[in-house]
Amino acid sequence: MPDVDADAIRLCRESIARHSKSFAMASRLLPADNADRAAVVYAWCRRADDAVDEAPPAEHSAALAQLDSELDALESGNPPQDVLELVAFDAVRREARMPLEYPREMVAGMRMDAEEMRYETLDDLLLYCFRVAGTVGLMMSHVMGVRSPEALAQATHMGLAMQLTNICRDVAEDWELGRLYLPDDLLAEAGCGALRDRLGQGPFPPSAVEPVKRVVARLLAEADGYYASGDLGLPALSWRSALAVRAARRIYSAIGRRVEAQGCDITRGRAFVAKPAKLLTVAGCLLRAALEAPGRSLRPFRAADLGGHLVRFPDDVLPLTRPA
Repeated sequence: MPDVDADAIRLCRESIARHSKSFAMASRLLPADNADRAAVVYAWCRRADDAVDEAPPAEHSAALAQLDSELDALESGNPPQDVLELVAFDAVRREARMPLEYPREMVAGMRMDAEEMRYETLDDLLLYCFRVAGTVGLMMSHVMGVRSPEALAQATHMGLAMQLTNICRDVAEDWELGRLYLPDDLLAEAGCGALRDRLGQGPFPPSAVEPVKRVVARLLAEADGYYASGDLGLPALSWRSALAVRAARRIYSAIGRRVEAQGCDITRGRAFVAKPAKLLTVAGCLLRAALEAPGRSLRPFRAADLGGHLVRFPDDVLPLTRPA
């Protein structure tokens, strides 16, 4: 672990515990140093997201400009010393040789939200997912280390899958916030192509519930393909890192299964996985890891040098090649 202030580590741990119970549970499976590094990266992502989401709409541009300015300061080697989370993130980023392009892409995704981006096609939505979640997979790959740069694409796909799951879970909640992430082309195929025109004009229209069920089901199927691709990258991680990522993946995909169990009906409340089910999922992941342990012992883990390997959308991410 780089030389990071203990108070900064504490703040970062508190952030992940407060904002994401699923990731907090999975992070406990990581080796201690990697858990701290992961918490630092998560805390920066959360701080950046909150800086925009919690600002009034009129101040979104200023908040995004501030984030850009902070990343410029990191690039020049002069991070603001009064922001502990940012100083910690810079130390972790430099130690892990994490390209600044990834946090910059994340800020670009936040800009898509602030500018109320219209997602006309599935590829438009996948660009957003890459920016706000695929980049997290890439940053975590640098933090945890992977055996080969080829695994970076799978890490990106895992992030895309999780974000697609989030979108399917939160359709009703996002509508209340004046947001609609479902792509226009899929909405048109389902028979509600004009849905976006009613955004911000009242409650979710009952006439759109049935067509949206089909769109949500399609996006969950899309997520399953990306989860499967992400799974292919797990052997590139160390034993404990693979365990933690598999646990987070299984908990997240279980949310998708809960959405399906509700008939993909956005009016039936926010789908979630209860703590006992999460613990059972972690237990299953532990069993899987134990079965893999003998094979892994024959191939000691050694992280690859990721310097110079930059994943860009769409060339390095799409199209998805589905496992046979």
